[in-house]
This record gives sequence, structure tokens and C-alpha cells, in this order.
Amino acid sequence: MVTALVPMDENEQVTINGTITFGYIISMVCGIIFGYFGHNYVFHGLFIFGQAIIFFAGLLLAKALWPWQKRYHTADPEKASTKGKVDLERIAFFVVAAATLGSALFGAVTGSMWGNGHEAFLAEDLIREPTKTPLQLAIIGHLHIMLTLIAAMLLLILGKWVNFRGKLQKWAMPLMITGTIIITLGVWSIIPYQPTAHLIINVGSFPVLIAALLLVIFGWRQQMRKYLAEKAIAKPTFGDRLIGIIHDPLKFGALWQMVFMNFVVTLVGIFMAVKLDEIFRVWPAREERIALTGHWHILSGIIATIILLYYADIAGLKGKVRQVFGWIIILFSDLAFAAVSVFETKRLFVSEAAQQPLVNTVVLLGDIGLGTVLLALAALMGWRLIDLFKKKGRWTHETEHPSLPVEEEVKQ
Repeated sequence: MVTALVPMDENEQVTINGTITFGYIISMVCGIIFGYFGHNYVFHGLFIFGQAIIFFAGLLLAKALWPWQKRYHTADPEKASTKGKVDLERIAFFVVAAATLGSALFGAVTGSMWGNGHEAFLAEDLIREPTKTPLQLAIIGHLHIMLTLIAAMLLLILGKWVNFRGKLQKWAMPLMITGTIIITLGVWSIIPYQPTAHLIINVGSFPVLIAALLLVIFGWRQQMRKYLAEKAIAKPTFGDRLIGIIHDPLKFGALWQMVFMNFVVTLVGIFMAVKLDEIFRVWPAREERIALTGHWHILSGIIATIILLYYADIAGLKGKVRQVFGWIIILFSDLAFAAVSVFETKRLFVSEAAQQPLVNTVVLLGDIGLGTVLLALAALMGWRLIDLFKKKGRWTHETEHPSLPVEEEVKQ
């Protein structure tokens, strides 16, 4: 996505795409074989080989994104830039890419020590261990930062998708750059000095969340203006504006999920941090473990649904199919995430002796929600597979036009 959205040489684009595709296929296939079919370490070695290729592709991407090349300077007054016309959005892409490379090494160093002073473990099992080894801390930090950086890069991709520009974009890009750097340094500091690491991460998260809010405001405003212009509504009512915001579920949903995340991830996480010693550490360890596991799985699930909605748009879903697919993903995924949020915090409002009816209900709702989303995904992938064998299908069009479309700005 990045290579198709951010200007770069065609040769760089092709090389990066080819390299990372080769690497991730090797890692994916060999990783699955190693994990589920016998633990043959030949496949583990091939998995690491694929990861190394992916890392090399990341280095190529960082080089291609280098923002201080004069040919990529921007003269657009509606885009954030330095006094020297260096594009701040491109700097943000570069910062996230560089932080990802450094954070990948952060985990890779630990992985290289398996069998030589380090054993596999689940991060949730260490929550109440008073002391942790540097290698364990590195893995915990690695888990935090990689998911965070995926979210940060996705935010920038969505900004390109909706053609983020104007005052809000000029405010958002410095916040993104600063926040990403602070979060990354906070995670990297977990080994030398753990006590302040989470505080630094929280400080860095705040500007990123503000940048995300600015993007949501811009995107919804653009969707509303586009709808009103298409319908030639000169004096829109509140209902007209609301319909304008939600009329395209793919673009509305991708931004809505960023808002919904704050209710089921951010607020829950802040509450857990504030009341950690007073409430959560009083619970049995199993309950705190469930809360942490649910917390991170919801965040990764929300990121996945945003990517899915974005992919459905660039894949070419139109008309009623676009409407049905979009609303299925939004409604059923949010049903599942809300159910899991209740499940992970259930001890706040129900005792262990009386919890079973609630547990049965939320688990069923979660299964229904995620199952429906997976069925929608299967239908989308089936359509794409059938299209692959058409002479003039979407695959052919995408091969001939590799750049992704960008939303045109609508002013009113």
C-alpha cells in the first residue's frame, strides 16, 4: 500500500513489492508448517530466512521514503511542510518505517537467543513476576511497539486515501512524527529502565490519538461534502449531514473504527492503568490475564477490520455489494469487540459464582460477530479469486494501473 501511495521510482516500487512478497510467503508457509506440523527446525530456519528478506525490503522502503530528496519536496500550500518545503507527511512515513525496522531488531535479537539463555513464554504469564530478564522485557516491548507501529502506518495510509490536507493535516503531521518517536523511545527504554517506560509510551500516544481524531474529522467532513454536492443539497439539515457521513460504509467504517477503538481499547486500558493496584491486582491472576489478552486482541482486530474496509474499496466493491459488505464488517465486528470488552472486565460487575449466564451470552455474541466477519472476508476473497481468471478483470486493471486512487477534495 505504501509503495502505491507515496511517490517513489517505479524501479524502487517493483523491487520492494517483489522482495517483501517473496519474503512473507516463505515466512508464512514455513512458519505454519513449523508451528503446526511437527516442529521441524528446517522450516524454522526457512521462516527466519523469510523474515530476513522482509527486513531487507523494509530497508529498501526506508531508503525510498527518504524525505529530504529535493524531487519529493512539496509546493502544495494545503500540505504540511517545513520552511524548506520538505513534506512532513513523507517524514512521518519515514519515521514509522525506521521505527519499525529498529523495533523488529528489538525482537529479533531476543529471538536469536532461543536455546541460548532464553525460552519461549507468553507475555501474559509474566504480569505478576516481580523481576523479568532483559530478554523477556525485550519481547514484551516488541509486542507493544509492533502493533502500535502498524496502527500508526495505517493512520498515514488512510490519510493518503482520503487526501488528508488543509489546517487539520498541518496540525496532525507534527503530532504523528513526535508521538511516534516518543512511543518508540519509550518502548526501547524498557530494558535499561522499565519503571518509566509505560509513562513515556502514554505521553507519546496522546499526540498520535489527537492526529487520528483530526483525520476522522477531516474524512467525515469530506464524505459529507461529497454527498451534499452529488445530491445538490444547498441547505442541508442535520439528517442530510448525517447521511452524508455514513452513506459510504467503507470510508465511514474505516474512520469509525478508529473512534470505536477508544471505547473498547483506550478507555479500558487507561482505567486498568489507573486502577491497577486498587482493583486489577486484587483479582486472581487469571482475570487480569484475560483482560490483557482481550485488550490486545481487540486492538489487533480493529486494525484488521480497518485494513479490510480499505482493501474492499481499492478492490473495487461498488453498489449494493459495497453497502452490504461494509455494514456487515462494521456492525458484526463491533458487536464482537464490545462483547469481548464486557468479557474481559466482567469481574467489575459480576461475581465468579454468578458469571456464567453473562459469559455464555458474550462468548456467543463474540462468536457470531467474528464468524460473520470471516464469512464476509471469505466471500470477498472468493470474488477476487474468480476475478483472477478473467481476461479483463480487476487483476488486469490493477496490473496496468498500480497506483492507488486518492479521494479528491470537495469544498463547500
